[in-house]
Amino acid sequence: MEDRLARRALITGITGQDGSYLAEHLLAQGYEVWGLARGQANPRVSRMRKLLADVQVVRGDLLDQGSLISAVERVQPDEVYNLGAISFVPMSWEQAELTAEVTGMGVLRVLEAIRVCSGVSRGGTPNGQIRFYQASSSEMFGQVSETPQTESTAFHPRSPYGVAKAYGHFLTQNYRESYGMFAVSGILFNHESPRRGAEFVTRKVSLGVARIKLGLATELRLGNLEARRDWGFAGDYVRAMHLMLQADRPEDYVIGTGRMKSVRELVEAAFSAAGLDWERHVVTDRALHRPAEVDLLCADPKKARMQLGWEPTVSFDELVSMMVESDVRLLSDGGDPDQDSSWP
Repeated sequence: MEDRLARRALITGITGQDGSYLAEHLLAQGYEVWGLARGQANPRVSRMRKLLADVQVVRGDLLDQGSLISAVERVQPDEVYNLGAISFVPMSWEQAELTAEVTGMGVLRVLEAIRVCSGVSRGGTPNGQIRFYQASSSEMFGQVSETPQTESTAFHPRSPYGVAKAYGHFLTQNYRESYGMFAVSGILFNHESPRRGAEFVTRKVSLGVARIKLGLATELRLGNLEARRDWGFAGDYVRAMHLMLQADRPEDYVIGTGRMKSVRELVEAAFSAAGLDWERHVVTDRALHRPAEVDLLCADPKKARMQLGWEPTVSFDELVSMMVESDVRLLSDGGDPDQDSSWP
């Protein structure tokens, strides 16, 4: 690699929630940050440049192996963070093949691009080690065999998304073991923020509460209120991603708070933050249930705490209040949550 002062990172999924927080964190650490962007006229890239002017963009597509090799060759990164995916779980049933190609096979293509550009062969040592982070997911656990879930808990994914993530997770392990690559997976539990897409349940709730608070709506329709998740703040979780690539050895880590809350508790907290009674406004709709439900997910982040020194800093109630307040401001200013949220 060329001589340079700043470390260089390449992020796929740069325009998403996690990509934005990670880019901010790495820029604050003195990195030169590049984001992989698909297409010639992507409006999300334009909005990203307004908010993170120091991020440089390289064109590439997780569906196109050649473009990824070209991107890695051009950027010559020290670290690659693969955050790109079709990440909305309900959509993965509707677009199962595309989910497999982007969320699953996309991991293979990024790993191959790194392998090719690093000159790695089986049993060899990378020439100019590029460290790789794969965004694995708690959805891989699915129908859980134990609670809380650790790095050694068996996977039983319950959606095409979870299956695709499991493929990428095992592939990352395989490239680490086969080629000696510094490749790690972060098994991240649900992490949210005001930058979350409007289709996700946490943001659907915060937006719904904001609309009701402002008199723009009277009800919020939701599916399964009894599903329980381990929810944390996305800004905390990207710190864990970075820490994993600073470790002496490549290992996989579970990242979460270790505390479960139901969707019902999420709703109660969100309406309470706005001074509203949730029972007067929430309507449950069976049509919004998943074909195969994941009833509960709860992390055991002990390994990350002990080996990386990572701890979450934002509580569940603080996170929910942050999201509700942000969406009340957004809608009060006439913003469109699908276009003008806190992040593109």
